[in-house]
Amino acid sequence: MSLRLVSHALCPYVQRAVIALVEKGVAFERTDVDLAQKPDWFLAVSPLGKTPVLIAAGAPIFESAAILEYLEDTERHPLHPEDPLERARHRGWIAFGSAVLDDIAGLYGAPDADAFAARTATLRAKFETLERALDTGPWFAGARFSLVDAVFGPVFRYFDTFDRIADFGILTGLPRLAQWRAALSRRPSVAGAASGAYPDLLEAFILRKDAHLARLLRQVRDATDRAAAGGTHPQS
Repeated sequence: MSLRLVSHALCPYVQRAVIALVEKGVAFERTDVDLAQKPDWFLAVSPLGKTPVLIAAGAPIFESAAILEYLEDTERHPLHPEDPLERARHRGWIAFGSAVLDDIAGLYGAPDADAFAARTATLRAKFETLERALDTGPWFAGARFSLVDAVFGPVFRYFDTFDRIADFGILTGLPRLAQWRAALSRRPSVAGAASGAYPDLLEAFILRKDAHLARLLRQVRDATDRAAAGGTHPQS
């Protein structure tokens, strides 16, 4: 059965599906759409107008949670725990990951310094909670890679860009989280879930928001440009 994943280059929920497909060794075709100019064929398969959509045997499955569960039901190499209680617990942490993504959206959309500080504090509290929940690693629940790991790989990818702007203290001093983040960054399925253009695309997206984080990013870019100009034309 051929699988087609309808995608957007920045969507973290798409990345979840990509990671699961790769971990399961499933062949699929990936088609990117412009969510600013949604084509009619996309709206016909995505009732909410969002990515991802997985088209399996001609039938569209929308929403990442439904896609992940479908892949668990139909493909080999399960990423959920076998034990029902543990599986339910993992589903809870997947929902927690979605809440973190909502807070990240609030962070890059915060209009001013006060709103940004409030979003920073909210994210910090969530990651402190996550730190206490982590096993000894390298993955969320220990030695076995799971769907929770597939969910948080795209979460940490945001911070690769945020860290180039400034250290906002969101992930500072959380050693288990740091170990997990590093392991995820090295996982081929996670690393390959977004294109090499992702950092530039994310920065462009942040700048279009024209919120507080965009102003901080412009300051960093201006400082970099001044330093580069100074190196090229040293003052006498």
